[in-house]
Amino acid sequence: MRKIHVNKIIDTVQRLCIDACCFLEDDVKNLLHKAYNREISELGKNILQQIQQNIHVAETETIPLCQDTGMAVVFVEIGQDVHITGGSLYDAINEGVRRGYELAFMRKSVLDPISRTNTQDNTPAVVHYNIVDGDKLRITVAPKGFGSENMSRLKMLKPAQGIEGVKKFVLDTVLKAGANPCPPIIVGVGIGGTMEKAALLAKQAILRKAGTPSKNPNIAQLEKELLDLINMSGIGPQGLGGTTTALAVHIETFPTHIAGLPVAVNIQCHVARHKQAIL
Repeated sequence: MRKIHVNKIIDTVQRLCIDACCFLEDDVKNLLHKAYNREISELGKNILQQIQQNIHVAETETIPLCQDTGMAVVFVEIGQDVHITGGSLYDAINEGVRRGYELAFMRKSVLDPISRTNTQDNTPAVVHYNIVDGDKLRITVAPKGFGSENMSRLKMLKPAQGIEGVKKFVLDTVLKAGANPCPPIIVGVGIGGTMEKAALLAKQAILRKAGTPSKNPNIAQLEKELLDLINMSGIGPQGLGGTTTALAVHIETFPTHIAGLPVAVNIQCHVARHKQAIL
């Protein structure tokens, strides 16, 4: 049994919150660079250039990529041979979020949904746990801005609607979102399971290395079809027209009930923030 003290978790989450909000991963930066080279709209190219300049300034000065530093979504893979010492894992994660957002002077956006009273420290985080083999603790912090989160949708399709129904729902969701999620976007799609499982799959899909196709060739083909259809919409960078509305479409699936076809779409803006550490 391997022991990990909560202080190590607090320090790790604090660092991941800051790094995620200030330093974009190379996979997303590479897709933005490729999009700039193939964008045919001059205005679209100009916007993509400004996006890349913003990324450079954020990295150079260690300041947030976006003023909306999001709600902290944390995925935790816990090895079954790990024992957390010194306190609660959940409390440690929230303390790391609290310290990270305070230390980097990042916007505190979390509040009570009814009274709208701000918690003042961007906690609590939304935490998803998964027990796995081994003696490691993998923590992924993914701050989620609500310009894109608000454009996400879930629908319980009828099985008879099939793959065409899935494609129509995904495309309709993106078209209705328009400029709101700050395109170019990454589109996460969850298909199957139950209502909540589909939504979780969609959120997990946007954490995949940007542009990496599904290992299932049929799903990979569907991802490509949807990406092509979305980029034919003309929404373009920041909704001002062009051929780059989405950088990638990622689909995750899970077996479902014979009577159902749950589909969730979680849209991610071009500031696709996530950082990971293994303890």
